[in-house]
Amino acid sequence: MAKISDTERSNYTEKTKPYQDAIDVILKREKDILVLIQGNPGDAALKQLDLVEEMLNLASYYIILSGVSLSMLKVKNEDALNDGRKALYKGVIYLEELVGNYVDAAFADYEEKLAGLSSLDAVRRYLLIRKMGFSINLLEYAYGDNTKWKWSFVELEGRYAVVAKNILDLRNAVANTDPRSPDYEPTVFHLRLIKKLFSQAADRYREKYELSTNRIDDFRQGISFLSALRRIHIVLGNREEAEILKKKLDIWSAKLEKDVTKKSLLARKKG
Repeated sequence: MAKISDTERSNYTEKTKPYQDAIDVILKREKDILVLIQGNPGDAALKQLDLVEEMLNLASYYIILSGVSLSMLKVKNEDALNDGRKALYKGVIYLEELVGNYVDAAFADYEEKLAGLSSLDAVRRYLLIRKMGFSINLLEYAYGDNTKWKWSFVELEGRYAVVAKNILDLRNAVANTDPRSPDYEPTVFHLRLIKKLFSQAADRYREKYELSTNRIDDFRQGISFLSALRRIHIVLGNREEAEILKKKLDIWSAKLEKDVTKKSLLARKKG
């Protein structure tokens, strides 16, 4: 790697100053919003949504910093990318606090958590989730294929899939898939996205298990996403899709049981 000259570094600092200033402003706003939430808990839910938006914006600026570095200095700004990853995690966590982190649960189990978002319309819910997914995709692209963080994105994508599902009003989802409903388009698009995300999360967790960690917990998490996806199809009355997923779940569960038995036997031999 060619050494970066002082002039190049100075030019980079000057070029990125507006973005760094914007980052500082967002970080200050985050602190201010947290103070407001603490002082007025009754209005906390919508304020916390603002925090989610701020974290997505923050991540985008960190991605820009790395992009400028790559363009001007021919090297990624790994520190900026790592800060962007942390910002996205914070955004997901802020949303989890609002809607729950339940992968496979009945809507009634977390419906109460959504009470503070009753005034949030279907369009904004969908657009927020789309923005979060776009931010995650941008960050993964910025890191590149050979990053050491490759498998950590499986967890981030999975947690994103969960909040994407939990922010949706599933109790009224079926009614809102009627073309006469004013929430028809955002609901249909949101549901389509959730199905895609849960299918991908299941496959990615199994891939992580088989190609990286060999941890049973990762395989179990993949099965949880499949089970949750089947539950969604059942709620929506998609019997054929639910039956297909049941067969896939049976195959995966049998594979899991076989692997658990194999690991147990190996552990006994070593012991």
